[in-house]
Amino acid sequence: MRDEPVVAMKDVYFSYDGFPVIEEANVSVASHDFVAIVGPNGGGKTTLLKLILGLLRPTKGSVRVFGDSPEHARPRMGYVAQNMNVDPKFPVDVMDVVLMGRLGRTGIFGPYRKADKEAAREALREVQMLELRHRPFSALSGGQRQRVLIARALCCEPELLLLDEPTSNLDQTVERQIFEVLGELNRRLTVILVSHDLSFVSRFVKSVVCMNRKVAVHPTCEITDEFLKSFFGSHYRMVRHDLVHEGGRECQSL
Repeated sequence: MRDEPVVAMKDVYFSYDGFPVIEEANVSVASHDFVAIVGPNGGGKTTLLKLILGLLRPTKGSVRVFGDSPEHARPRMGYVAQNMNVDPKFPVDVMDVVLMGRLGRTGIFGPYRKADKEAAREALREVQMLELRHRPFSALSGGQRQRVLIARALCCEPELLLLDEPTSNLDQTVERQIFEVLGELNRRLTVILVSHDLSFVSRFVKSVVCMNRKVAVHPTCEITDEFLKSFFGSHYRMVRHDLVHEGGRECQSL
């Protein structure tokens, strides 16, 4: 018997005020897959992510997550939004930010439980930020902040991690480090992330969802310059990493 997909989208359409943003999307994400959603600005990438999260509902078609509605499956998902504006004068440290991921699992009133704090510490260990748990969040570098926000998403102990452009505005060295963290997390989690281009699709990514209103899903090794030109109408710069094996044959990953 085949395992049920973590995410199953069937004939999904979505429109904003009658303007089509997504048309005929059929997407299936298997357990422990690592998926990059790529495409031009306005191509529907973030909208697709919000449909999976249940923050939006499709105009037509169905979205199932862990075999259930996105709303019911939401406790099993962790989410890292694209932007988080923090007042530098707001007195919040790294541990405070990560513990926000336990909201909804702990009581409305009263202190965090021992289990909440241990979950936060474990999440910080996974992103290699435990030693900075008492540092003010506003004092961190951009890459460190992003690690802390990933830890906040992990603190709810999800099975599916979704990230919206997690490496935007980061330099290439920090970008690579973030992907190394995500690659390690992918050993136990399904990971889906959004990007504005293909420059950070690395050897960790197993499949690519190409979006420009319409959707095409491919294993990483099938994404060629010719395909991108036909799908997006222009060339995308591709970054070649090591050769990897996919489906018993060698492929060039992006």
